[in-house]
Amino acid sequence: MSQINRVGGGQIDRTQILKFNFDGTQYTGHPGDTLASALLANNVRLMGRSFKYHRPRGPLTAGSEEPNALVELRGGARQEPNTRATTTELYDGLWAKSQNRLGSLRFDLLAINDRLSNFLTAGFYYKTFMWPAAFWEKLYEPIIRQAAGLGSLSLKADPDDYDKGFLHCDLLIIGAGPSGLMAALTAGRSGADVILADEDFRMGGRLNSEVLSVDDQTGSDWALTTLSELASLPNVRLMPRTTILGAFDHGIYGAVERVSDHLRTPQAGKARQVLWRIYTQNAILCGGATERPIAFDNNDRPGIMLGSAVRSYVNRFGAAPAHRIAVFTNSDEGHQTARDLTGKGIKVAAVIDTRETAPLSTDFEVIAGAQVVDTRGRLGLTFIDVQMPDGSPRVIECGALAVSGGWNPNVHMTCHHGGRPVWNEKLAAFVPGASLPPGMTVAGAARGDLSTMGALRGGAQAAKAALGLKGRLPKLPKAEDAEVSVTPFWYVEGASRAWLDQQNDVTVKDVKLSHQEGFRSVEHLKRYTTLGMATDQGKTSNMGGLAIMAEMAGKSIPEVGTTMFRPPYTPVALGALAGRSVGKDFKPVRKTPSHEWAKERGAVFVEVGNWLRAQWFPLPHETHWRESVDREVLATRRSVGVCDVTTLGKVDVQGSDAATFLNKVYCNGFAKLAVGKTRYGLMLREDGIAMDDGTAGRLAEDHFVVTTTTANAVNVYRHMEFVHQCLFPGLDVQLISTTESWAQFAVAGPNSRAVLQRIVDADYDLSNEAFPFMGCGNITVCGGLRARLFRISFSGELAYEIAVPTRYGDALMRRLMQVGAEYDITPYGTEALSVMRIEKGHAAGNELNGTTTALNLGLGRMVSQAKDSIGAVLSRREGLNEPDAFRQVGIKPVNADRETPAGAHLMAASGPVDAAHSQGYVTSACYSPNLGHHIALAFVKNGDARIGEVMRLVSPLTEYETQVEIVSAHFIDPDGERLRA
Repeated sequence: MSQINRVGGGQIDRTQILKFNFDGTQYTGHPGDTLASALLANNVRLMGRSFKYHRPRGPLTAGSEEPNALVELRGGARQEPNTRATTTELYDGLWAKSQNRLGSLRFDLLAINDRLSNFLTAGFYYKTFMWPAAFWEKLYEPIIRQAAGLGSLSLKADPDDYDKGFLHCDLLIIGAGPSGLMAALTAGRSGADVILADEDFRMGGRLNSEVLSVDDQTGSDWALTTLSELASLPNVRLMPRTTILGAFDHGIYGAVERVSDHLRTPQAGKARQVLWRIYTQNAILCGGATERPIAFDNNDRPGIMLGSAVRSYVNRFGAAPAHRIAVFTNSDEGHQTARDLTGKGIKVAAVIDTRETAPLSTDFEVIAGAQVVDTRGRLGLTFIDVQMPDGSPRVIECGALAVSGGWNPNVHMTCHHGGRPVWNEKLAAFVPGASLPPGMTVAGAARGDLSTMGALRGGAQAAKAALGLKGRLPKLPKAEDAEVSVTPFWYVEGASRAWLDQQNDVTVKDVKLSHQEGFRSVEHLKRYTTLGMATDQGKTSNMGGLAIMAEMAGKSIPEVGTTMFRPPYTPVALGALAGRSVGKDFKPVRKTPSHEWAKERGAVFVEVGNWLRAQWFPLPHETHWRESVDREVLATRRSVGVCDVTTLGKVDVQGSDAATFLNKVYCNGFAKLAVGKTRYGLMLREDGIAMDDGTAGRLAEDHFVVTTTTANAVNVYRHMEFVHQCLFPGLDVQLISTTESWAQFAVAGPNSRAVLQRIVDADYDLSNEAFPFMGCGNITVCGGLRARLFRISFSGELAYEIAVPTRYGDALMRRLMQVGAEYDITPYGTEALSVMRIEKGHAAGNELNGTTTALNLGLGRMVSQAKDSIGAVLSRREGLNEPDAFRQVGIKPVNADRETPAGAHLMAASGPVDAAHSQGYVTSACYSPNLGHHIALAFVKNGDARIGEVMRLVSPLTEYETQVEIVSAHFIDPDGERLRA
């Protein structure tokens, strides 16, 4: 009894037998089958249950637009829910299970919902579960969560690998049907770099599913011949099993290639899926069209399919959905289905054509001017009820019904940049409008050219126009060129439980109810009824709903309009979106150039963003981290210390307008900065809030090096790119992040100049006069190695930052330690760095917390009044400049033994302790080994005027309180004499 519905022909390999399992029963199929075609060949029509009412469902289509036949594949950690059986390529050992059921597929206990349909109409979720309120958390929500969803997750880690990649081409062709193949042939022969992508595992589109001739060959043979030529061209890349997900900015298209989904497990070293980013200036959408159903009562039973799907199963897969099939149509399309079925020896019960002038046939019965009004069968179709032209009823026995209601061009991707489709009266469908994604053209059925010759001609014309090819069109193969038109017939009058969206159980009655309750916009209709919100994005349901809404409103369909479409075109696995960014690779560890050297020194590391940085360098006799940090701070201020600061963001800014650009990005002036000088800069967000501080050194008239804080390196670069590309695109300026390109080390302390003179080549004068504070320049070190030197100081000491190409970073650190030995050079980590910057009053991430302004930071004068810059205007808002606004100050404990913990709040010397009376808060705190007590930086209301005031520092959460004195934020060398020495 195996494969009792197999018929002759098809593009399957009958010499090989594949075994697979569905719901615990083993079946057989052949290479070239899909799971759906193999099940139909084995006389299995019931493949799933609908979302809301749990009605029995079988496949409606044979492609990615399938709303019903969704299954769970595999088991264990590789379990994959909500997979379309119609696109799942059969392989030996495939294991599948039906989903969205309680009990077995045949006896789903949740089918009781269908009996309660009068209470579960469209929008019922807005009107129920409202009372009593206490029931929501304990009763309603648990029940809803239990019933929600379709498939289930294993909750185990996915063992497979996913990857991402980048491709470039002159022309991307989306879809490998007749128009796509002809476009690829035209472009490929011209020498252009071409990518031809198709979601199917067998390229050719409808050529594989129709009985038609192309150049005196079958359509499928012509497709194979064409693909063979394309494969031989080195400039053409064929990508089957690849879905183009969407059209994005700047000529970028997203694509998912299913590399190993047709295998039981991926091959060793192979990804399961690859997410491609394809860059192209030109794309041709050859996405074809989707046949639309006709709505009538109980039109959702297993066995009721689109006529094009029935032809696909019979002609391509050699699998009939039944031995006796009826056809319901409003066009000649249904008659073609009947002829194909008859040619395969399948009994056509009747062709029911809504047109009174339908053509008759000697091969099968045609009932003109009739309608299918209802169906029968518990778990699959057994009979259809027909209303004859004279109004009398007739019952026809059949195991399947092929429904043809016209075609909808697949316009989805043309809308991804906001373009709207336009109405085509001849096809009674929406076709692509004039506003397409830049560089995109549309050809073939996706454009509304539904004949084979129209598709071939359109593909060649589109490729020729996209590439600017001269001369006449290439010789086109001979093919049918019949004119296509359709008499619209959307649904049977009087139908109530006639299904439009079969996955979400939306009926004609639901659409009418939406209109009755005032939800008359197409967007409101969609959300109120969930029409078109299923995994197929309305490919088979939208048009029927729009037609009924238009009828209810007394308008035409184009007047009502259509909803828009957005990426992805079909559902995408989260694993493909994540790629290799999982587990330890989710946040890859970045190591500084001196990491190995620091490990040798026994450094304790800390994560700073994605970087591992040395926190401190303990000596053998030190038992507490504070001992190490205090020693590093004191040694640096006494003699010299070295710290790896490679993690600071570095952005190369080049171009004749580089200074003008930085003048816009920074709130203080950069236009007149001299070559060989560095300037401290403050960057504001567009709303006037401080974004980041850093430095910009001018190495040449048209070349700056910008440094940022470690934490904001990415954000600042993105901000600068936004300003460049969107706000000032006319400036001659180029940006590139060089954070990883240069290893950079801070050398700080009174003997820092002496140490650097040991490695900087003699051609460069480092004296205070020749290389003063805030100087910069290109130099060479260690006998000719190119380097950069900046005289800037985060510690408040005489200090430099020296940069060399990253590959020399480790060697430079070792050399610095070697030449600095006589000065007792000491490596210091991030803790000592933080202590010294607090002692000096420098703001860092704790102060640049996304809520502070230049005024708060004591940098109000840096916001230039003489020029415009990003955020300058909004920084002057009244609310950001209140007289009692926060100012950054320093605090020290009145009792030197007490701490000043970060996060604690400052209160008046007396009075209540609550949020309403808070006068400020501590942002950064540390123990200062130079001062011998704890210190902190804080924001205090009107802090400038409160120097010397004694306040209470309180932390109610930890029950801590102490008295502190408000002091200048500059604890060490307030006049800056050391750093200018």
